[in-house]
Order: sequence, then structure tokens, then C-alpha cells
Amino acid sequence: GSSVVKALKGRSAFLFFKNHPEIKQNKMWGGHLWSPSYYFGTVGNMSKEVVEKYINDQIYNAVSGGKPYPSPH
Repeated sequence: GSSVVKALKGRSAFLFFKNHPEIKQNKMWGGHLWSPSYYFGTVGNMSKEVVEKYINDQIYNAVSGGKPYPSPH
């Protein structure tokens, strides 16, 4: 599980920054391409709302510096 995700994220970030060094030089995302979190689920068992909430939570955490906020649900 998590070791596979780390390997995929690490390799894809390495290749992305190798091909786009200007992005890492601008210190966007604090020099990181991926959030440290991840989510596993099958598409058949996931509603559109679950996916939207996960994406919105990731965006909010990136903007707020990871500070928790009350869920609207």
C-alpha cells in the first residue's frame, strides 16, 4: 500500500521536476509536487460527493497550511 504510493509519487515528482526545473526553482509547493496524503478506494464504491470532498479538503489544506476546519456534513 503506502510503499507503492511513495514510490509512484517519488518517481513521478523526480521526472516532473527533471523536465520542468523552472517550477522547482520558483519554490512552488514548497519544493514538493505531491501532498503527503493519499486515498485508496474503488471507483464503483465512491460517490461523486466523496471524490469532490476529498479534492476540496486537499485544496483547503494546501491553502490553509493544514489547519483543520469543521466539516459541513
